[in-house]
Amino acid sequence: MIVEIDSATFLLGSDDPWGYPSDGEGPVREVRLSAYALESTAVDNEHFRDFVAATGYRTTAEEEGWSFVFAGLLADDFEATRSVASTPWWRQVFGASWHQPVGPGSTVDDRPDHPVVHISWNDALVYAHWAGGRLLTEAEWEYAARGGIEQATFPWGDDETPGGEHRCNTWQGEFPLSNTVDDGWYDTAPVGSFIANGFGLHNMVGNVWEWCSDWFTANHEAGPLTDPTGPPVGNARAMRGGSYLCHKSYCFRYRNSARSSNTPDSGTGNLGFRVAYDR
Repeated sequence: MIVEIDSATFLLGSDDPWGYPSDGEGPVREVRLSAYALESTAVDNEHFRDFVAATGYRTTAEEEGWSFVFAGLLADDFEATRSVASTPWWRQVFGASWHQPVGPGSTVDDRPDHPVVHISWNDALVYAHWAGGRLLTEAEWEYAARGGIEQATFPWGDDETPGGEHRCNTWQGEFPLSNTVDDGWYDTAPVGSFIANGFGLHNMVGNVWEWCSDWFTANHEAGPLTDPTGPPVGNARAMRGGSYLCHKSYCFRYRNSARSSNTPDSGTGNLGFRVAYDR
């Protein structure tokens, strides 16, 4: 479902102490956005399958022959492969891609409504253009995530679990050793899971990171700004929203203002996207 967003002025970013200085969440600055629209959910496996069937497109992971998979999803006797030194819970899995999310033998046939993953920024851009849209700018993404609540921590407010209710899919327990699955999901959840925010958007935080169009920078103009699109060049593209692997102990990025980045040719098992449209 497409959600229409009216033009608006809001406060982008955060000066809260729990942010990561190198992420560049602040300073808070005033931003005016023109009207736009976006999908109420991230792109799911079923819609991506339709795209591939129509175009024959091969993703970056398919072309390169591998992608990074969360080690907790692999069998205990899975063969030793390269991991990321700073994040050893990511394992290189040959054959992993959007339709084999945990490698050969896995499938998305039983999860058509889960977000498509192992998607690079380049892949996301091609799909968005095929669908008649584009990727969100970071400013558009954050305004949409806030759902009309100015400077709130989460899309639903400041209380992470109001009334003890989980509102997004993240890691509970001791990361990466044990997940209590209190929110109901060990890995990805269907894209329409959990209550929508004030704009009718699902899973703006948690579940999977979402690519944005901007090149990433931690240095920002103070504002006021109108329809900012980020720096003209860079080495990595911005990602927003956090994922099912986020935990306060190391990655408290399932917040409206939180940011991260990755190179445009990278894709992992917790990285997807949603489509925006000009108005």
